[in-house]
Amino acid sequence: MGKYLVIALALVAGLLPAPASADSAGEALSLYNRFAAAQNAHDLAAVEAVLLDSPQFLWVSDGMSIWGRAATLKRMALFQTAEIWRVDPDLAAAVAVPVDERTAFLHLPLTLAIGSPAKGIDRVRFLVSVLCVETAEGWRIAALFTTGDKSG
Repeated sequence: MGKYLVIALALVAGLLPAPASADSAGEALSLYNRFAAAQNAHDLAAVEAVLLDSPQFLWVSDGMSIWGRAATLKRMALFQTAEIWRVDPDLAAAVAVPVDERTAFLHLPLTLAIGSPAKGIDRVRFLVSVLCVETAEGWRIAALFTTGDKSG
C-alpha cells in the first residue's frame, strides 16, 4: 500500500509524467488528416497552419534534414509544381502512440502519386512518422520523418 501512496503523491506533485492519454493519439490522427488534405489541395497556407512555427521544426526527407517551417514549405512548394501530386495515406495501417496528454507520435505508410498524364505518374511508397504536439494555438506537427517503404 505504501508504494502506491508514494506514486500517487509523486503524480500529484508533478514529479512523474501523467499517464498518456488516448485523446492525444486521436488528435494526432486528426491533425495528420488535415495535413494530408492540405497537401492534396496544394494549399500551402493550410499546410503552414498545421506545422509548428519554430526553428526546431524538423523534416527528414530523402536523407536530408530540413529545419524550420519556412524551409519546409519552400521544399514542399517545389514538389507541388508537378501536375499530379497526391498523397494517399493508409489510415487503416496508421499507428498512433500517445506520449502524454499533449504529445503523440503517428506512424503510417502512404503512397505518393507524382507526375503528369502525358509523361507518366510515379507511385512511390513511403513510411511517415509524425511528432504531434499541443500548443497554445492547437495541435501542430513538430517533426516529420519520411523514408522509402521497403516492406514490399
